[in-house]
This record gives sequence, C-alpha cells and structure tokens, in this order.
Amino acid sequence: QVQLVESGGGLVQTGGSLRLSCAASGSIFSINAMGWYRQAPGAQRELVAVFTSAGRTNYADSVKGRFTISRDNAKNTVHLQMNSLKPEDTAVYYCNCNANANSRIRDYWGQGTQVTVSS
Repeated sequence: QVQLVESGGGLVQTGGSLRLSCAASGSIFSINAMGWYRQAPGAQRELVAVFTSAGRTNYADSVKGRFTISRDNAKNTVHLQMNSLKPEDTAVYYCNCNANANSRIRDYWGQGTQVTVSS
C-alpha cells in the first residue's frame, strides 16, 4: 500500500501565497507520475499540476505562471507553490501518484487539503 500525506492548505486573501506538500510512503517500488488535482464544490476534480511519467510537468491553463510544482525524488515528495491566489482557486486539493507498489501499478490519492481564497 501507498499512503499520501498532504499539508499546507489554509485560508489566504486574494493575491496571497500558499505552499502545499505531499509525501508518499509505503511499499513503493517506483513512482511513475505524481502531482496535484483539485475539486471545487459542485465541480469535477481537475488536474492542477503534475509530473508525468516522462518527467515533464503539466499545468492547468488557469494556474500557469502562478503555480509551480517541484519534487524531491529521494523523499517521494512533491510541493505546489501557489502564488497570486484567486477566489476561483478555492477547492480541496488532492495529491495523486501513480505508483508501482507490491507488484501492482495503480493510482493513489491523499485525503485532501482545503484551500480557501477570500476576496
């Protein structure tokens, strides 16, 4: 099994910044992709920023230039630096990884961390 533990959410004013972190632990042989998704009330879960299996980064158009994803492969950790936050960034942010664990490749999700941006 793989556990994802997120931290760093909270309440911030428009224009502020937050940094999210996610650490993966467990019987991990390898991580193929890892990143962040979000889900606002009444909306579908959407990609925010990820490291792909090819090692590239993908960002949602809505966050390009404001959010930066980084990672520490040795610690199986990803971070999301969120700057110039807007009220429409308000959502529950979920960490996701596609990992090879116990001879099985599958997606894992964190419990989610709330990000609220006040206007």
